[in-house]
Amino acid sequence: MSFADLDGIRLHYRDEGPRDGPVVVFSNSLGTNLTMWDSTLPHLPEGLRIIRYDKRGHGQSEVPPPPYSMGTLIHDAEMLLDHLGVQECCFVGLSIGGMTGQGLAVKRLDLIRCMVLSNTATKIATPDMWDERIKAVEEGGVAALADSILERWFSKRFLASPELARWRDLLVSTPDAGYAGCSAAISGTDLYTPTSGLRLPVLGIAGTEDGSTPPDLMRETVGLIPGSRLEIMRGVGHIPPAEDPKGYAKLLTGFLRETGHIPG
Repeated sequence: MSFADLDGIRLHYRDEGPRDGPVVVFSNSLGTNLTMWDSTLPHLPEGLRIIRYDKRGHGQSEVPPPPYSMGTLIHDAEMLLDHLGVQECCFVGLSIGGMTGQGLAVKRLDLIRCMVLSNTATKIATPDMWDERIKAVEEGGVAALADSILERWFSKRFLASPELARWRDLLVSTPDAGYAGCSAAISGTDLYTPTSGLRLPVLGIAGTEDGSTPPDLMRETVGLIPGSRLEIMRGVGHIPPAEDPKGYAKLLTGFLRETGHIPG
C-alpha cells in the first residue's frame, strides 16, 4: 500500500511492474477506486509498469471538503506522475478519469505519449443535473443514488448477474464528500476547445449500452483530435473493464503496439 503526500493532498496509488518498463497510467471513474481495473490487468502484456491511483475523495485517498475543480484533479495527477518520475506514459482514463487525461495532456504533454479516452467526453451532462445529484448525495448519501447510477453504468445482462453486488459495494463505499466534490468538478468542466487542440495518438472506447456517455458522445469527443479512432464495444455499458475485461485489454494492447509504446 503506497501513499504520496503532494501539496496538501494524500493520494493512494499502486506502482507495479518493472521500473524501466513502458508506463501505463490508469484513472478510474466517479464512484469507484483503483480496483476498477483488477480484472483487466491480467490480460495485458508482461513487462509494463502499471500505475493506478485513487483520485481525491475516493478509495483510500484523502477526502477534502467539497467542492473540487477539474483543475485540481488534473494537478493531483500531474503531481503524482512527477513524484513517480513518469514521462511519456500511455494515460488510460475512464469517465472523469478521461476528463482528467484530456486536461493533463493539454497542460503537460511531456507526461503523455498516447492516450485512451474511455466512456468519457469533453462535457458530461448539465450543471443542473449535477446540482441535483450533489443535493441527493448530501441528503441521502451515495447509497440513495446507487440504483439509478448502476442502471446507467451497466447492460441489462450485467445488472442481472451476481457480479453486480461487487460494483454496488464499490459505489456505495465511496465517501459522500468525495462523490459530491468530484461531481462538482465534472459539472464545471467543458474541455471542447482545449481538447480540439491536442495532437497525440488517441484511442476512444465506447460501450453500446452506456447510459452516461453513449457512443455518439464519444464519437464527437474523439473526433476533435486528428488521427484518433473510436472502438465501440458491443453489449457493455459505461465500465467495459467490468463487463468485458479481456476484450478491453485486447483493444488497449493493440493500441499500445500500434503507437510503438510496446513492441509490435
